[in-house]
Amino acid sequence: MKGFKHILLFILLILFSVRITGASETARTFLDGIKDYKENRFSEAAAAFSRIADEGIKNGKLFYNLGNSHLKNGDIGNAILWYERSLKLLPHDPDLRFNYEYAQSLTKDQKGDKDLPLVRILFFWKYLLSQAQIQWAAIFFSLAFWALVTVRVIRRKSRFQTLGHVMLTLGLIFTLTAVYNDYESAFIKDAVILPARVSIRSGLTDDATELFVLHAGAKVRIDKEKDDYIRIAFSEGKIGWIKKSDAGVI
Repeated sequence: MKGFKHILLFILLILFSVRITGASETARTFLDGIKDYKENRFSEAAAAFSRIADEGIKNGKLFYNLGNSHLKNGDIGNAILWYERSLKLLPHDPDLRFNYEYAQSLTKDQKGDKDLPLVRILFFWKYLLSQAQIQWAAIFFSLAFWALVTVRVIRRKSRFQTLGHVMLTLGLIFTLTAVYNDYESAFIKDAVILPARVSIRSGLTDDATELFVLHAGAKVRIDKEKDDYIRIAFSEGKIGWIKKSDAGVI
């Protein structure tokens, strides 16, 4: 039994040291990226930050630094792609917003925004809060409602009835919004055009009819996938096929 404890402790120490080593390597790579960025080696900085992102790490500041590196390197498509990914995690960051808007000003195509201004006004919380914040709001208001119900049952008083209705309404609103966000993440995919110029065609071959042209940074919605191609929608009436490699999924 004592020998088993020693073996278990040894395994735990190995796992702990592996985790620490991995974390230290990631931190070192991040610091290397920061150093490269400060010394104007933007390609190297983007490569360093990309290695961290490829490990599956989702961090708003990391994505922001990736966007900055690509922007400084003149890669508008990848800059906007990583800014978009960062905005999902840091929707209120003023520096991120400023750089994102600046990058948008460098694009050549008129923004094909699917969300009408009225929708943004009526459902403002969906666009002001991140997905995580909406989930926490749903949990908070739901717990607050059940706490008020519990207090009312125990004390047999109705003074919390109006407040309870408010908590229930807010809980339902944020819960439904969180459910829709999950559905949107799973089934509705937006992407950003990466190359400087892409021909959107009527079919899945390079000699199919060119319908229209998009440029780096244009935001599109993925409508369908087939083999190595995707059908994208830029705005009403502008739908066609491009190679998967020509767009980065947000």
